[in-house]
Amino acid sequence: QLQVVESGGGLVQPGGSLRLSCSVSGFTLDYHGIAWFRQAPGKEREAVSCLGNSGRYTKYADSVKGRFTISRDNAKNTVYLQMNSLKPEDTAVYYCAADAAVRAMCVMGVGQYDYWGQGTQVTVSS
Repeated sequence: QLQVVESGGGLVQPGGSLRLSCSVSGFTLDYHGIAWFRQAPGKEREAVSCLGNSGRYTKYADSVKGRFTISRDNAKNTVYLQMNSLKPEDTAVYYCAADAAVRAMCVMGVGQYDYWGQGTQVTVSS
């Protein structure tokens, strides 16, 4: 059974920080490119960041550049998203995704990923 499970979401004050984790079972991350997406109510799911399996290629959405950092630990089959200086506009359900075809590439597109988690809610509010 292939599983992708996000955790670490919650309610934080503006300017605060959260670290999201994505634990994978049933397959290893070595040959998979990964990405984080988010979806706010009534909006389309959008890419936040991606990371190739080698760690050489990274991309960030303009809205989070300089504030968010994506990382991976293939040995632990775990993906992370460190989020700093959070804004109310960051409020959304956050999803992680992986795909073997992406591999070393860094792809910011929903349709390119086969494996998805259930999402974790991030709410930024005072």
